[in-house]
Amino acid sequence: MRPFLTLKLNLYFRTMNDNQLLRYSRHILLDEIGIEGQEKFLAAHALIIGAGGLGSPAALYLASAGVGTITLVDDDVVDLTNLQRQILHTTERIGEAKVLSGQKALSQINPEINIIAINERLQGDRLLELVSQANVVLDCSDNFSTRHAVNHACVRTRVPLVSGAALRFDGQISVFDARHGQGPCYACLFPAQSGYAEVRCAALGVFAPLVGIIGAMQAAEALKLLAGIGAALSGRLLLLDARTMAWSSIALARDPQCRVCGG
Repeated sequence: MRPFLTLKLNLYFRTMNDNQLLRYSRHILLDEIGIEGQEKFLAAHALIIGAGGLGSPAALYLASAGVGTITLVDDDVVDLTNLQRQILHTTERIGEAKVLSGQKALSQINPEINIIAINERLQGDRLLELVSQANVVLDCSDNFSTRHAVNHACVRTRVPLVSGAALRFDGQISVFDARHGQGPCYACLFPAQSGYAEVRCAALGVFAPLVGIIGAMQAAEALKLLAGIGAALSGRLLLLDARTMAWSSIALARDPQCRVCGG
């Protein structure tokens, strides 16, 4: 082990045990994260809405990175058609609640963290309560009604939201952070009253690695927010065309007339 790392580890031996220091050593080596950042991960609570294509890689990376508490929410069960892309689940767990299947997978990756499985569709006060308990929310759902409900709860509680979506060969990701007061929310970009057509991958399909790319990026943005490093995607929407692997970046502005965050 490098001498300077050994010195840093000795200074913090009271807060992290030997197994943790080894498990997270590659993060600790990063100046931007170090011991302090890793401790922030261990003390953090991430709420993941959706344990499917996006939620699978997002949850796996947050668990492996040592996010201390992960609440996984989904009301669906594992189906054979999910296994083409939803890497949390296995053939043996077909018919099992996705959150319980995910809980098993995440516990095998990192048995030291707390995985809370909630097998229900959150709404109203229940959603607001869980969002308020989290340090960051990852929207990995597949429908506009859930996305708008989650966004509304995040704006009210001022909890940063990492939003991702994927359909066919097209993916998108952004961060909506109400803590700063100036950035847009999800409803600024997709107003609920605009009547966007609801289209899911069950009807049009989805390229399996695409959800892995977007879900992994959601985990990266969440970890950056938790550690307070880098520049978050707040105020920017990244679009990926996986057919050509071409990225586009669109600047987003807050809508002063937004029914959720405006005024």
